[in-house]
Amino acid sequence: MKNIIIVIALIIVSAGLYAGWGNIKEKEINSQDIIKKETKETMTNPRILLKTNKGEIELELLADKTPNTAANFTKLASEGFYNGTKFHRVIKGFMIQGGDPLSKDDSKRQLWGTGGPGYKFNDELTGQEKYPEGTLAMANSGPNTNGSQFFIVTASPEAPLPPSYTVFGKVVRGMDVALQIENVKTGPTDQPLDDVVIQSATVK
Repeated sequence: MKNIIIVIALIIVSAGLYAGWGNIKEKEINSQDIIKKETKETMTNPRILLKTNKGEIELELLADKTPNTAANFTKLASEGFYNGTKFHRVIKGFMIQGGDPLSKDDSKRQLWGTGGPGYKFNDELTGQEKYPEGTLAMANSGPNTNGSQFFIVTASPEAPLPPSYTVFGKVVRGMDVALQIENVKTGPTDQPLDDVVIQSATVK
């Protein structure tokens, strides 16, 4: 049974971690537009506090390894971009996914998972990525299509994923909250039946 579950998880990777842009044209931006070179050299690993209606999750961003992705996430959080968004896709034993601004609007439920910040930026991959429990990584719709959507791995000991998703942080507090979220009841498209809301995302 466990092997069957793993196989199913692998099959739905493209759906579960897909930030589908559909026909929405996104501006492709140069990494330097997100973070200046001199900032890269001096950046420390920031922490982001996600306050949800299920509890708090504290994230440490790996700015030393993925400076552009960490800078993008920090920028969006500091602008209030994630406030009011929902964890729109939840797969028990696999991951919880959020970061889509369209999830603020219940009338656009069918489009949840297709939204972003209005631009895309490049991956920061080594080809050796692993995804243990608590990993924070970017969702994407293919190479170099990162935007705002992210996922937190809830699989234990790790998610059986290819090294195609930029790992840019980890949960340092509140993994119990993430596991609580992964256990909510979901519908046929893996959307929670009861909203799981990111009330605020703040830079510590």
